[in-house]
Amino acid sequence: MVVHAWAWGVLALVAVALVALDFLGHARNPHPPTATEAARWTLFYVGLAALFGVGIWLTNGWLYAQEFYAGWAMEWSLSVDNLFVFIMILKAFRVPRENQQKALLFGIVIALLLRLVFILMGSALVARFSWVFFIFGVWLLWTAFSQVKETATGSADDEEYEENAFIRVLRRVLPVSDGFVGSRMLYRHGGRTYMTPMFVVVLALGSADLMFAFDSIPAIFGITSQAFLVFACNVFALMGLRQLFFLVDALLGKLVYLGYGLGVILSFIGVKLILEALHANTLPFINGGRGFEWAPEISVSVSLGVIVVTLVVTVVTSLVRSAMDEEGARER
Repeated sequence: MVVHAWAWGVLALVAVALVALDFLGHARNPHPPTATEAARWTLFYVGLAALFGVGIWLTNGWLYAQEFYAGWAMEWSLSVDNLFVFIMILKAFRVPRENQQKALLFGIVIALLLRLVFILMGSALVARFSWVFFIFGVWLLWTAFSQVKETATGSADDEEYEENAFIRVLRRVLPVSDGFVGSRMLYRHGGRTYMTPMFVVVLALGSADLMFAFDSIPAIFGITSQAFLVFACNVFALMGLRQLFFLVDALLGKLVYLGYGLGVILSFIGVKLILEALHANTLPFINGGRGFEWAPEISVSVSLGVIVVTLVVTVVTSLVRSAMDEEGARER
């Protein structure tokens, strides 16, 4: 795939335009969005991603368009898992409902910038060292196992938000005001500038996303090695996450099999990466530095199909199970 400088410029312009649209249209007018409003904006972001994929198709061919769609669908599904942590953070800090849009927007922007750094580093590693797929693959398999284990034991539902080391150090070093001052992040009082809890919440949201980036960035490199497509997938997945938060806030508890679905997706991508690493092996202590011809290369279309089918099955079975549980509870 040939990516010119102007293509990166267009992508950067789209990202900035989406941030500006969100800020001017929502965050400067604080209000808790209705389900209809959140659904409308979620469809807008989905449609925008679909159009971007068409643009990739017209300029670079259907193969790269498939890579974008598969990567975006996977990032979007993994981002749903972020929502559980985001909800815990907002509840832990007792962020007023009307200010949650602004907190999410700025937190997601920080997360996107941090992910760009990871993407560029990952792209450089993949381009120079094909064996890094062994590490990515094993890591994803371990993450998948952890996802399934947490879902099976219900431990993920019992977890409470704990501030990471970065936020704890920040609180000790810089002064924080006692309460929220509207939606302001900095507050000047008595000749001294204070951070408000809103500022801390934004940093908590952005830094908390780092742990998800360690899973999602290696996973998406299992779909495509193009840094441009990887970042594009992250832009459309994360920028649509804020409205998705308000749309599925009440539905997240019904997605009882989400952990299993994400586990299947991560396991599939992990195996795919290991097979690719075996096929293109250059490590001298494995098969004399030669690749294994028997190791199949899984096509992008197969990857896209597995991701989409897994997501559909996960959502449908989760909703059916939740409905049966609710009906059983009413009968009792």
